[in-house]
Amino acid sequence: MTNRTLLPIPALVFAPVLTFVLLLGCAEEPKPAPGPAKEAEKAPEPAPAAPPAEAAREPEAPKPAPRTSLFQPSTLNEKAPETFKVKLETSKGDIIIEVSRSWAPRGADRFYNLVKNGFYDEARFFRVVPNFVVQFGMNANPRISQIWSNAQFRDDPVLKTNRKGAVTFATAGPNSRTTQVFINLKANAFLDSQGFAPFGQVVEGMDVVESLYSGYGEAPDQAMILNQGNAYLNRQFPKLDYIRKAVIM
Repeated sequence: MTNRTLLPIPALVFAPVLTFVLLLGCAEEPKPAPGPAKEAEKAPEPAPAAPPAEAAREPEAPKPAPRTSLFQPSTLNEKAPETFKVKLETSKGDIIIEVSRSWAPRGADRFYNLVKNGFYDEARFFRVVPNFVVQFGMNANPRISQIWSNAQFRDDPVLKTNRKGAVTFATAGPNSRTTQVFINLKANAFLDSQGFAPFGQVVEGMDVVESLYSGYGEAPDQAMILNQGNAYLNRQFPKLDYIRKAVIM
């Protein structure tokens, strides 16, 4: 997997992007019901009232299977509206991003198609660097991430600066953007000259962005995420915040 680089602060690395279990509470094994009482030799005494039966647990609803379209990146090429909003329903609250296609049309189109088809649902904020960026965009399912790691699209000219709250695709070099996105936690204008083109802006919930768990810093390994998805992150980095669902508003 090609590392994506970004030269932030003093040389922070965005691996593949900037130069940067369910513990199914194993339901208790049901205890065998007590054996039938022995017949009394004389007239049987009335049996004690049976304790009320435990309420049957409803089985956990299975998670929906990934949409077939996510396995076919070339089919997700719908042109985005000129402006639209995306709501990220996260483990910390909602984040609203307003996307302007005129800022970066290719980036806006890719983001629109990924959100519309559920790519970011259950995705972890796997890289949170205080006073720099919050990064996400690797699918919960490693098979899907592996497919999309080759779905590169061309760069957009940088028309807007990477100010606080600006939303931008990460990159591994020219024309290498795929699915990973970062939100600027402060003005990072030095990224503009490196080709990082913002396509949207957080318009609500910046306080949520700033509250996302940052204790792991850059420890999560992107190659491991690519190969194991959320299974790896849930096991090794269980405190990571995540996107419950991303929707076009």
